[in-house]
Amino acid sequence: MIPRRGLQSPNEALQPEPAPLPPPRRRRRQGLLAGLSGFLSFLLVACVAGALTLIAGYQRIREPGPLPADKVLFIAPGTDVPEIIAQLEREGVIDSPMMMHAVLTIEGNRSKLKSGEYLFHEHASLRDVMDTVINGRQILHAITIPEGLTGEQVVQRLKDSDVLSGDVREPPREGTLLPETYKVVRGSSRSGLIRTMQDDQKKLLDQIWARRSPDLPFRTPYELVTLASIVEKETGKADERPHVASVFVNRLHKRMRLQSDPTIVYGLVGGRGTLGRGILRSEVDKPTPYNTYTIDGLPPGPIANPGRAALEAVANPSRTNDLYFVADGTGGHVFAETLAQHVANVTRWRQIEKDKAAAEVDRAAPLVPDQPSTPGRPQPGPVGQQPAPKPGQRGALGDNLRMFGALQPLGSAPPIVVEANVL
Repeated sequence: MIPRRGLQSPNEALQPEPAPLPPPRRRRRQGLLAGLSGFLSFLLVACVAGALTLIAGYQRIREPGPLPADKVLFIAPGTDVPEIIAQLEREGVIDSPMMMHAVLTIEGNRSKLKSGEYLFHEHASLRDVMDTVINGRQILHAITIPEGLTGEQVVQRLKDSDVLSGDVREPPREGTLLPETYKVVRGSSRSGLIRTMQDDQKKLLDQIWARRSPDLPFRTPYELVTLASIVEKETGKADERPHVASVFVNRLHKRMRLQSDPTIVYGLVGGRGTLGRGILRSEVDKPTPYNTYTIDGLPPGPIANPGRAALEAVANPSRTNDLYFVADGTGGHVFAETLAQHVANVTRWRQIEKDKAAAEVDRAAPLVPDQPSTPGRPQPGPVGQQPAPKPGQRGALGDNLRMFGALQPLGSAPPIVVEANVL
C-alpha cells in the first residue's frame, strides 16, 4: 500500500521525487578496518620477532667458536661452498654450519668464499671465520733469495720450496733478479715469482741509474749490474762494498784488468755458481769470456744477481785512489793505492793465515814426521783434493793472486803465481 502524500502546492506536486538513500555501509567498513588492523599487527609482530631473531643471530655469530687452539687449514682450489662449510665443521673450526649457510645467503656472500691456506685463531667466532675466508686473508710465506746467487741457483731454490707450484722452463737471464725476501701464498707459481723479481729489479735499477755518479767508466745499466755482480761476490760486508767498488772503478779508469777471482769461476762453471774446490793455477790462465785475468774491461755480462747494496755501491762508489785489496783476516779487506803498500798488506795477511793454520794443527792432530813442509807456503795438491772455499768466503782466489803483484795494467804479463794450488 502506497502511503498518501500530504497536501502539496501545485509547484511541489510538479517536482520529481528524491532518490532513495543508499543502504548503510558502516559494518562493511568496520570489517575491512578490523582486517587491516589485524594484518598490520601481525606484520609488526613478525618484524619485531625477525629483528630480535637477527639480533640474536648476529650476537651468536660473534660468540667464541669451538676451536681449542690456532689451526692452519688449506681449502683446495675449486672447492664449492657446501664443501668449504663442511670442511670447516669437520676440522672443528665451526659448529653451526646451518647458521653459516643462512648468514652467507642473507648477506649475499656465498659466492665470495675463496680457496687458500688460512690460519684460524683459537675460539675464532663464526664472523671471524667467514670474514677470513671471504676476504682471502691467506697465510703469507717468506721466500728469501740471498744476494750473489746465479739464475740457476735461484731457480733451484724455488724448486726446493714446497710452498710454490709449477715449473720453470729455463733459468732467467743472469743479473735480472732482485735478491729480496718475498711474501707469497701457498700455491703461488714459481714462474710468477720470477717475473716479480725481474719487475722489482728493473724498477730498482732505473731508480739507481737515475741518481748514479756522473763519472762512471761504463755507459749502460747492464754494465752497472755486471760490475755490481763482481762486487757482490768479492765481499760479504755491506759497508765495504762502496770501497771495493771504487777499486774496480779506478782500475777501469786506468785501463787495468779487473782480475777478479769470481769471474774465473763463472767462466768455468757458468750458472752452477761454485767449483766446490779451490781454483787451480791452470784455471787462472785459462781464457774464457768471463775471466778478467785474461780479458780487458768488464766481462760480457753479470756473474750473479747482485743485491741493492752492491748496485748502490757501484752507482756511487767511494772516492778513493785504491787499486788493490787483500783479506785482513777478519772477513773484510785492507786496501792500498800502490803495489808496495799492497805487498806489505799481503805479507801481514800471509802471517795471519800462517798463525791460524798453526793453531788449527795444534788443536787437531800432530804433524806427520815424514811429511816435509815449507814454512809459510801451502803445498800443492792434485785436483779433487783442493780445499773447498769456506762458507761465506768471497773471491777465494784473488787475495792470493794479489799477493804476487796481480792486478797489472792492461797488456802486461800474466800475474805471477808461485803456488800450484791457490786457495
